[in-house]
Amino acid sequence: MSVEKIDIDYVANLARIELTADEKIQFSAQLDHVLGHFAKLNAVDIAGVEPMAHAVPVVNVWAADEAGEVLSPEEALQNAVEGEANQVVLPKVIGES
Repeated sequence: MSVEKIDIDYVANLARIELTADEKIQFSAQLDHVLGHFAKLNAVDIAGVEPMAHAVPVVNVWAADEAGEVLSPEEALQNAVEGEANQVVLPKVIGES
């Protein structure tokens, strides 16, 4: 892709930045350099390459979800400051506006 095809003012507006004339020249050259790298990537033959979400295999690191020992309501509430109907009662955190 060539810089002549890129509207630097439009790109700057999308980025919500104001550029001086010198910055526009500088960023045009830098953007052309970056797009040159994309041109190299587009030249790579990817026929037969399966798309993937991750570069390396991702495995589940969680332990199996198996039922274990269950606490009784009394045991679960023994350290609670206040409990009611087998539930922990907490102070109100969010005030009304």
